[in-house]
Amino acid sequence: MSIPKKVAFYTLGCKLNFSETSTIARSFKNEGFIRVDFSEKADIYVINTCSVTDNADKRFKSIVKQAQKVNEDAFLIAIGCYAQLKPEELAEVDGVDLVLGATEKFKITDYLNDLTKNNFAEIHSCEIEEAYFYVGAYSFGDRTRAFLKVQDGCDYKCTYCTIPLARGVSRSDKLENVLKNAAEISAKGIKEIVLTGVNIGDYGKGEFDDKNHEHTFLDLVKALDEVEGVERSRISSIEPNLLKNETIDFVAQSKTFVPHFHIPLQSGSNEILKMMRRRYMRELYVDRVNHIKTAMPDACIGVDVIVGFPGETDEHFLESYNFLNDLNISYLHVFTYSERENTVAAEMQGVIPIKVRKKRSKMLRGLSAKKRRAFYESQLGSFHTVLFEGENKEGFIHGFTENYVKVKTSWNPGLINTIHQIELVKIDEDGLVRFNYVNPALAV
Repeated sequence: MSIPKKVAFYTLGCKLNFSETSTIARSFKNEGFIRVDFSEKADIYVINTCSVTDNADKRFKSIVKQAQKVNEDAFLIAIGCYAQLKPEELAEVDGVDLVLGATEKFKITDYLNDLTKNNFAEIHSCEIEEAYFYVGAYSFGDRTRAFLKVQDGCDYKCTYCTIPLARGVSRSDKLENVLKNAAEISAKGIKEIVLTGVNIGDYGKGEFDDKNHEHTFLDLVKALDEVEGVERSRISSIEPNLLKNETIDFVAQSKTFVPHFHIPLQSGSNEILKMMRRRYMRELYVDRVNHIKTAMPDACIGVDVIVGFPGETDEHFLESYNFLNDLNISYLHVFTYSERENTVAAEMQGVIPIKVRKKRSKMLRGLSAKKRRAFYESQLGSFHTVLFEGENKEGFIHGFTENYVKVKTSWNPGLINTIHQIELVKIDEDGLVRFNYVNPALAV
């Protein structure tokens, strides 16, 4: 009787990648493999790559070295966006044995007949035009929340972005399959589902054909709100032009969807937005934020913003900074622009020096800390529910309220994956919130 082989996974990038890693890991389990932590000795290491930023590319080599330190004879596989965009580059990294592209990664176990290490990595990567079919995915067992993939690919042509080249055209899961996956997640005892995709507001496109929307994003949200057993549903990043006021109004009165939105802005300057080929102006963004705050005054709103885009003058940056400072938002995700091959922006004039990009990024990160603090302070004295995470961090357990306030209390493993009613009472020196239980007996 042969000893089952061990496989370990490392995921870079977004929630979508995490959902796909988890699904791919289950395919290994179905083939008799045993999953172990990436820090443990394994026969196979799978690295799910990202290529949204230059930093994600650079991290790949260090992760390969981590695996080699644990087992230098292990079979190393690269999958994901970077593997689709630059398979030859990954194949040249010492120790890598197999590189799989956008469609091949979902058939990964078909390529494992021979785990012999070779001097040259084997590449199986389709032309991105062939990545037109949909493969469903959801995460399970990695966190107390599950990331449910509902959409893939993107038809937008933002001048800085390589995602359409890495993931192909916009396409959606069939509504009945999304609901089936949500029910499976709920049956496993997971309390919160986070919807994920490349451009989830475009849900419905490619559900049955590549031109028409069989269902809208609002149809999806309404249907998921009726899935039995789901206690919390959360919308991940959604484009402002696709977040309709009708969806906001529905979330405000829904049974499971929480008052938390993450809406990419990228710049507070209309001139820069036009250069980026975004599909909205900042006035629409203000309308969305105001509509959310009117419908849900305690809602948390996160914002993506890029600094140092080609042509972004000091005046453009200050315009963006002041716009964000005046906006009723809760936190920022700040990205320092990095040139990506095969994008329009990489050929643009007005390149911003790296030193200036970093300075602007630091300023916006400081603004984000200020915004988050102000949002947390506005929530003190209010009552919420918290879902506790599963990690012991220096003697504390953390959790998130439905409107994404991060709280802490002394470590208690019995709290993992449980939801409790709390009152937010104090912000600690680390910026996290202390609380009182509404019913302390339930937390013992």
